[in-house]
Amino acid sequence: MPKSEDVDEDVEEDEEDRQRLADRVLSFVEDAVYWSIAVVLAFGSVALLVAQFNTMLRLRNTPASTLMLEVLDGLLLLFIFVELLYAVRACLRSHEIVAEPFLIVGILAGIKEIVVLSVEAATLLEKGPEFSRAIVEIGVLGGVVLVLALSALILRVRRRDGGD
Repeated sequence: MPKSEDVDEDVEEDEEDRQRLADRVLSFVEDAVYWSIAVVLAFGSVALLVAQFNTMLRLRNTPASTLMLEVLDGLLLLFIFVELLYAVRACLRSHEIVAEPFLIVGILAGIKEIVVLSVEAATLLEKGPEFSRAIVEIGVLGGVVLVLALSALILRVRRRDGGD
C-alpha cells in the first residue's frame, strides 16, 4: 500500500508537469501572436513606403507646402509602424512588454497631429472659434508630448542607473 507521502509527491509532480506544459503552450501561442503582429506591421510599413512614393509622384505639380505636409504625415505614420515593430521585437525577445517604444509611438503620434493641426490652423485664421479650438488642441497635444518625453527620459535614466 503506497504511503500518503508518495501519493502527495506524485500529485505535486503531476501538477508541476501540467504547469510546465501550460507555460510552454501559452508561450508558443504568445510568440505566434507577436510574430503575426510583426508580419502585419512589416507589410504595412512596406505598403506605407510605397504609398509615400506614389504620393510624391502624384502631388509633384501641387504647391510645395501641400506636398511636404502629405509626405511628412505619411513618414511620421511610417515611423510609428517601425517603432511598433521594434516594440513587438522587444516583446518577442524578452517575453515582457517594454514601455519605452510605446511612449515613443505616443510622442510620434502627438507630433504628427501637431503638424497636421498647425497647417490646418493656418487656414482657420479668419474663423475665430475654430482657430482657437485648433490652437488649444495643439497646446494639449504639446503637453502630452512633453509628458511622454519626460516619461521616456525617466525610464532611460532608471535603466541606465540600474534602478527598478
